[in-house]
Amino acid sequence: MPYGDLAAQAVQRFASYEDLDLHKTTIEEREEYEPHIDRGIIVYAGVDYEAILREAEKEADVILWDGGNNDTPFYKPDLHITLVDPHRPGDELAYYPSETNVLLADVIIINKIDSASPEGITIVRDNVMRVNPEAMIIEAASPVTVDDPEVIRGKRVLVIEDGPTLTHGGMPFGAGVVAARKLGVEFVDPRPYAVESIAKTFAKFPHLAEVLPAMGYGEKQVRDLEETIRRVPCDAVLVATPIDLRRVLELDKPSTRSRYELQEIGQPTLEDALKLLKL
Repeated sequence: MPYGDLAAQAVQRFASYEDLDLHKTTIEEREEYEPHIDRGIIVYAGVDYEAILREAEKEADVILWDGGNNDTPFYKPDLHITLVDPHRPGDELAYYPSETNVLLADVIIINKIDSASPEGITIVRDNVMRVNPEAMIIEAASPVTVDDPEVIRGKRVLVIEDGPTLTHGGMPFGAGVVAARKLGVEFVDPRPYAVESIAKTFAKFPHLAEVLPAMGYGEKQVRDLEETIRRVPCDAVLVATPIDLRRVLELDKPSTRSRYELQEIGQPTLEDALKLLKL
């Protein structure tokens, strides 16, 4: 989903980090595209979805619609997979288009069962089975790892999390906090050190305390984020965003990344789900 000059961003193709720089992508755009690029997947984006589809069809055998921020697909998929979050039980039916995606799904993945409460998992499972009893349900964990745990272990740490997850996503923490707690860190509250647009973000989302949302919808906000990080008196920084922020920002403190992957638990699996797709 591009931001900026939409007329010039009708159809975009990303196959490398250089393409991200060429299109002057924001942090939010990079968070959507970069994980795919890291896996060697070509990403198409833009605002003219008919034109995007026709360009993608020229070089792809399979087209995957990645509905960031819960978007319903603009194309009719042959297989509709929806992921639900038991850390936010009830949201799967309380929000649009979350509920629409649950109702349309052929496959529903209940993720994070390794860190969510049993009550939350039960609520989500009961809800999706009630409204879409025909869907295949896959349960999965999201084990979190830290690239270099010794950088943050037992230290005063600033945790930077995915901006949209913390702000309009309503979460008070993300994968970085989960990882940091296991390593006995002391969280440094970034709010007293936030500048300009970042300070306004904290004022708008008062549920945030011990984490810094990686806001970067424009160059000015990116620089505000960088300055906020510089001002926080911490020993180290844990970058827990979907991208490596160190490609975009200059950090003046020791840093490491946390990340997580999908780990299917039991049966059925995604491989079983993909058998429903007739190629």
